[in-house]
Amino acid sequence: MVLGEAKRVVTNKKLKGLGEMAFAVGGGPVNWFPGHMAAATRAIRDRLKLADLVVEVRDARIPFSSASHHLQPQLSSKRRVVALNKKDLANPNIIPKWIRYFDSCCSTNQDCVAINAHSKTSVNKLLELVEFKLREAISREPTLLVLVVGVPNVGKSALINSIHQIASSRFPVQEKMKRARVGPLPGVTQDIAGYKIAHQPSIYVLDTPGVLVPSIPNIETGLKLALTGSVKDSVVGEERIAQYLLAVLNTRGTPLHWKHLNNRRLEGIRYDSKEKHEYNLKDLRPKRRKPLNDSDMLYVEDLVTEVQCALYLTLLEFNGNVEDESDLEGLIEQQFEALQKAFKIPHKASEARLMVSKKLLTLFRAGKLGPFILDDVPDANTVS
Repeated sequence: MVLGEAKRVVTNKKLKGLGEMAFAVGGGPVNWFPGHMAAATRAIRDRLKLADLVVEVRDARIPFSSASHHLQPQLSSKRRVVALNKKDLANPNIIPKWIRYFDSCCSTNQDCVAINAHSKTSVNKLLELVEFKLREAISREPTLLVLVVGVPNVGKSALINSIHQIASSRFPVQEKMKRARVGPLPGVTQDIAGYKIAHQPSIYVLDTPGVLVPSIPNIETGLKLALTGSVKDSVVGEERIAQYLLAVLNTRGTPLHWKHLNNRRLEGIRYDSKEKHEYNLKDLRPKRRKPLNDSDMLYVEDLVTEVQCALYLTLLEFNGNVEDESDLEGLIEQQFEALQKAFKIPHKASEARLMVSKKLLTLFRAGKLGPFILDDVPDANTVS
């Protein structure tokens, strides 16, 4: 099958919802609502009544699915900035469309901006927007409260830390502030802490724990939250999440586009060492992330190339229809086998499939497979 034919197989028909397919439905709804979330939700709602402005942090890869849906009635009446965080992991061609969507369909009290919480330049732009929106309130109130809300693991605490670092240099801060704790797992911040970032007027930024709705009614929304790390892997299962990721890649025809990447394999350059490389992919995760040396970088690049080639070849040689549930499941099974070879996982490893899933998810979440936005931009009349 030539490349053009493969593309037609992928794109000819209207896609069946991935959330309706057996591999997605079989695991049931994605629900994660530990005890602290109920208490935190009540506390957040109480503080929302006092907030002068709310920064709702969402994951730029899922701008709709990562909304704090249970808080929308209260948020709609507040000055609000929707901060699409992790923009470095999201498709830069699609982000502007989402910003236009939020600007066109929502009230004048709301603005939207894409940010990278680890970039001071990016966070400075967010602070400028916050100050602009608070300008009217500053003339009336000596103390202002900015509340930061969002579902788990969208980067709220990382944003708080960056704001505090910037504010420490911009404003005379009256007391030392402790940094918010940051981790790669959802649910790290389990209480509500306040940080004074300026005075005259006094401005307090309150971080809040990430909370979800008690039950996520849409299965695919739950899988998107799990794929981007807002729901613990153990709740859904790494294999189920990896299946969903592969289904998304295949139905979009993404691996076929990797053929055109100017990667190191096509240039004839490969990592070569007489000794086994000791780099652990877990070091790509946010909590453990550290700068890669040249050897590590070459190793990861070659591993990514192996993964991309495995998925490209399996999809290129695929004679079925990715819109057909049975065909798609068969393709995914072939890809698990191909990925096991790409990751060099022993054939008889009892947990080979789980190991493949974990490694694939790590690469995706670190942005090594490319920038993605999993949500489609809805019609401007859709309520967000």
